[in-house]
Amino acid sequence: MSNKMTVVFVMIFAMLGGKSLASESSPYAGEEAREIKSLSKAEVDGLLSGKGMGYAKAAELNGYPGPAHVLELSEKLSLSADQRRQTEIIFSQMEAAAKDLGAELVKAERALDDAFRSKKIDESSLSKLMQDIGTIESRLRTVHLRAHLQQTKILNNEQIAGYIELRGYNRAGHGSHHKHHHRQ
Repeated sequence: MSNKMTVVFVMIFAMLGGKSLASESSPYAGEEAREIKSLSKAEVDGLLSGKGMGYAKAAELNGYPGPAHVLELSEKLSLSADQRRQTEIIFSQMEAAAKDLGAELVKAERALDDAFRSKKIDESSLSKLMQDIGTIESRLRTVHLRAHLQQTKILNNEQIAGYIELRGYNRAGHGSHHKHHHRQ
């Protein structure tokens, strides 16, 4: 190593207060104590209780209201009794399916974690575990997105516009692109 490189190395080392670059804390530090390493307690709880967890953002942020929030905003959206009843049905069906799939996903993530923990994983078992997780997660996301599609069909344009405003979304990009998909 040249003298200049040695000096530079020593200066960097001194500026770091003697800490090695490898001793910097990982953003995952502390997560090694999790029951399932890839899921936080909040994520596990959300999956098991059928929460949306961002799975329907593509719909939500493009002007397709979700049933949980429509129910929360029902008075401000002036839902009719029939719309409220239909929304409750959509929500309960979505929630039941999401709870079942959430439990499956937690179980699949636990199996992946167990395989790594026990050091009993290879390329073949990894592929199978990841296929299972991907399939379950895809089905779960579909359940949430489908509920937004169903919900949009029972609201009118004014209710959808009100929903977008009440949820605090920028009106840009939430045009009347789905005007023909729901009741007027």
